[in-house]
Parts: sequence; C-alpha cells; structure tokens
Amino acid sequence: MLKLYFIRHGKTQWNLEGRFQGAGGDSPLLPESYQQMVQVGQFLKDTPFTHAYASPIKRARVTAQHVIKELGQQVPLTLVSRLEEFHLGQMEGMAFDDVSKQFPAELDAFRNHPDQYDAAKIGGETFTQVIDRMTPAIQKIVAANAAPQDNVLIFSHGAALNAEINGLLGTPLADLRKRGGLRNTSVTILETQDGQHYDLVDWNDTSFLTAKPTATDAI
Repeated sequence: MLKLYFIRHGKTQWNLEGRFQGAGGDSPLLPESYQQMVQVGQFLKDTPFTHAYASPIKRARVTAQHVIKELGQQVPLTLVSRLEEFHLGQMEGMAFDDVSKQFPAELDAFRNHPDQYDAAKIGGETFTQVIDRMTPAIQKIVAANAAPQDNVLIFSHGAALNAEINGLLGTPLADLRKRGGLRNTSVTILETQDGQHYDLVDWNDTSFLTAKPTATDAI
C-alpha cells in the first residue's frame, strides 16, 4: 500500500497580506515558516520515505528541502512542473479585496463553486485543467514507487493540492471545496494500491504545529 504525504508550502508574505499567489508569482517565505518546516520534519522523521517530489516554484522547493533535511534520511528530491500552483492570470498578486471588486463572480466561484469557475476572463486555469495536468504526475509518481509499504512526499500549493487531492478521491467538481482549506505546512495523506483508486487517511493535519492558525493560513 503506497502512501502519499501531501505537504503545502510554508507561509509567505503574500499569504500574510491576503494576495493571490499562483504559478506566476512568488513571495518570500516568512521567518516563522522555517520553524514550522522543522516541526513538519520532526513529525514525519520516524516514517521512512523513498522519494520526495516538489513543485519547482521556490516556496515549495525550499519547503521541501528544509523538511527533508529534518527527516535525517537520504531522500532524493525531484522537481515536477505539473505540481505547480494554479495559473491565475490577472488575479496574480492582487489583494483579495481588490479581486472582489474587479472580478466578483470569478472570486466567488473560485472559492465556493469550482464547477462554475470560468477562468477565461482572467486568463487563468480552471479546476478541471489543474486536475488534468496534475493527475498524470501523481500516476507517474505512484508507478515509480510501487513497492509495498513505500511512502513518498509531495510538496505543492494550497489551491492546487486541494483540487488534485479531492480529484483523486473522486469528489464531484461542485464539491471540491467542501472539505475546507489546507493550512500552510499541513500534511494530508492518501493511500493507493493501484494508482487509480485512493483512500483518505488524514486531511490537513496540523497537530504538530505550535503556532495557532490565523485567517490567512488556509486556502
């Protein structure tokens, strides 16, 4: 039974400011995020991992490197472009309040009605497009780590992980957001035997973090 440990990157300056941060944007990780990366690594250090995969975007890549260091294991890291965040077009870097004024319908659909999200107006990706590009990467990862009891780490981004994990679980498009958001440096675990059917083991686990959650932590 292969277990996939999905980890969202550490909190960044744009996360703190309430700005959209997609594949086309990247702001610095906050100082406290590095301590949370240590806590993730300590939480997982007794679990043996065969491989780690990460979005090449700096916030995810650096998170992966720091967590792996804390594991005390020789875990190879592979960067996979299909694991990057949503392409957000004109919303990239915009404050949530400004998006609500300029693109109110798109913002509401993105947050609450994934099946109604039309990214054409902003020049971004739909939920279906993100799932369709991420799923082949996950299937390739599963195929490369098919030994019994393998565990792999996958470092990516909040909105993309939320969409893809729910997609792997067979969640209807309209319900993708109903499990809630994923906090920075949270751990979500799926398991699979065949790379086609997935079971949820743990969702958005942050029990190991000492900092209390804030309104800007989850997406």
